[in-house]
Amino acid sequence: MKKPLTTPIADVCLLLEGTWPYVRGGVSGWIHQMILGLPELTFSVLFIGGQREAYGQRRYDIPPNVVHIEEVFLEEAWRNPKHRRVAHQASLEELSNLYRYLHNPEKPAAELGFSVLESLAQGRITLDDVLYSRPSWEALTEGYQQHCADPSFVNYFWTLRTMQSPLLMLAEAARRMPRARVLHAISTGYAGLLGCILKQLWNCRFLLSEHGIYTKERKIDLAQASWIAESTEQAFNDSMDAGSGYVRMLWVRFFERIGYLAYESADQIIALYDGNRQRQIKDGARPERTQVIPNGINLEQWTTALSARAEGIAPVVGLIGRVVPIKDVKTFLRAMRGVLSVMPQVEGWIVGPEEEDPEYVAECRSLVASLGLEDKVLFLGFQRIQDILPQLGLMVLTSISEAQPLVILEAWAAGTPVVSSDVGSCRELIEGGVAADRDLGLAGAVVAIADPQATSQAITDLLRSPQRWKSAQEAGLLRVHRYYSETLMLDRYRTLYQAAMGAE
Repeated sequence: MKKPLTTPIADVCLLLEGTWPYVRGGVSGWIHQMILGLPELTFSVLFIGGQREAYGQRRYDIPPNVVHIEEVFLEEAWRNPKHRRVAHQASLEELSNLYRYLHNPEKPAAELGFSVLESLAQGRITLDDVLYSRPSWEALTEGYQQHCADPSFVNYFWTLRTMQSPLLMLAEAARRMPRARVLHAISTGYAGLLGCILKQLWNCRFLLSEHGIYTKERKIDLAQASWIAESTEQAFNDSMDAGSGYVRMLWVRFFERIGYLAYESADQIIALYDGNRQRQIKDGARPERTQVIPNGINLEQWTTALSARAEGIAPVVGLIGRVVPIKDVKTFLRAMRGVLSVMPQVEGWIVGPEEEDPEYVAECRSLVASLGLEDKVLFLGFQRIQDILPQLGLMVLTSISEAQPLVILEAWAAGTPVVSSDVGSCRELIEGGVAADRDLGLAGAVVAIADPQATSQAITDLLRSPQRWKSAQEAGLLRVHRYYSETLMLDRYRTLYQAAMGAE
């Protein structure tokens, strides 16, 4: 009789929320870069999605060093449950701890969070316990009576059910997951919480990387969310006071609490740049566990692009990115109106996919017409970036939110100076971080967010000054080769993984 096949123990278990292998670009591209760049290591993956229907085919081929992929879709935790049974495992104390840690206004002690983690990891609290048991009902109603400022019990009940059910689903998935030697979550949130649970189960090292700050991003999303149910009275209070309603605050508190648990559980916490590292510390990360590892690009892949650049300064300014509000394409268009008033020979190119937000694309095209830019600003759609960058005199980034944009590094590798809004690490990139980096000089210019006039002035200043443009080009090339190579990034993560595996 043949023995059943077993999944080999992976070196690294990657915990991913809404990214690789279903979403292309951004963090997903970085994950693929890491897997391919470290072929001597094996990886397992636990992918966390929302609605299964939102994810179609995989956008990346699975490399041979990925030995296992598990998928969990959170909405299935509370939509159409597959089975019901009388729950009886969890005690009132354990369920009350879950409610107190995640939902009560008073900031809980870290020990309470670790007690909840242990209960989840060991299966002492199950999805059935939360959904159907009397102790769960007693803990929930006690929280409503003592703390809820929203008069609607229905809102409170379903909000907590929607929060808690996915956590129990993740705990079940964790207990099914084949063991790995090291855990690596690429955000806090659900992926970070899963890292906390698996660390309890496997007693291994847990690494946490954040490209953006997950909790901050969720707060921005929640402030704008229209799907959050509020009572009529609460909605009226919100309209009188710009603050968030009670249900909205429950969601904010939930993500803050699980984010703090991830920071407390992780052995190493990595940010892309020091500004985000400081934000992690402010949100509860212990400074001695934090460090910065910038992104890096494969410089060899850009040799051809650099050599394809013609002499002189091309009279073309390009924005490379998705045509979506967060990229603030409208500021770019208004800046181009200012550029063309003094340099009518210049063209503006918008290079990126337009499928994500057709309404915003239509607004941008309408703005082009109203500004009289139809013959001077081109929408090129998705293009091969190595073909585009050598044709640009400047690459312009007008985003209202970024972490450490790879497109800036790619622009420099192709010999293109950059004008960027002052978001994320962009000032540190362009002006330099440490003293030796700053000594390399400016690799472009940094301007205020949503400031077309300042953006226009920065563009024309560079395009009309060959000496300044050349200096910016040289600074960018030096900076990307010295500080932002893929080799350097991979070596740093390789060292982290090896140290973590050695600590088993």
